[in-house]
Amino acid sequence: MITFNKAELVVSAPDKKSWPDTTLPEIVLAGRSNVGKSSFINTMCTRKKLAYVGNTPGKTRLLNFFNLDDKYMFVDVPGYGYANISKKQLLLFGQMMEDYFSEREQKKGVVILVDSRHKPTDDDLTMLEFARYYEIPVAIVATKIDKLPSTKLKNQLKMIRRELELRDNEPLFPFSAEKKIGMEEVWKYLIPIFEGKNK
Repeated sequence: MITFNKAELVVSAPDKKSWPDTTLPEIVLAGRSNVGKSSFINTMCTRKKLAYVGNTPGKTRLLNFFNLDDKYMFVDVPGYGYANISKKQLLLFGQMMEDYFSEREQKKGVVILVDSRHKPTDDDLTMLEFARYYEIPVAIVATKIDKLPSTKLKNQLKMIRRELELRDNEPLFPFSAEKKIGMEEVWKYLIPIFEGKNK
């Protein structure tokens, strides 16, 4: 099992001027509000409270950079699809993503989290297209599988794959933060990407 001696939030950046000045390889974590991104980060980094887990969706409004053992960086982007977001915030979010993807050389890949119980949204598809446009590796993580009857899981995963029209090189990982299911598989996929060995 992968564990980290150090896992810490480096900065919550409102704009590109605040991005950390490091050369660490970065993987972006994206998904709808309340899809379980904070729980995913905490589980993957074997920490209880590294990322804030809240009941109020749409809390993250900044790019949160997490340093893992001075080797890798997770970049948590604001949850999208939250109804209470203003038009101005929506535009800021778009600009923030545009800046990051077009200018940040440390980006190595994207993980898009979707709720295994629901159909992926147009926002998920847009995010996937973003990653494809910039030609960076992308994986889908289907969260909260512990809340699904095991008889339904296979069909749900099939539906997610179909809705997103996933390509052969775009893996889909079933994941449960609650039961620690999927973390080994996701790390096995991410580490070669962090280390630039996936080319």
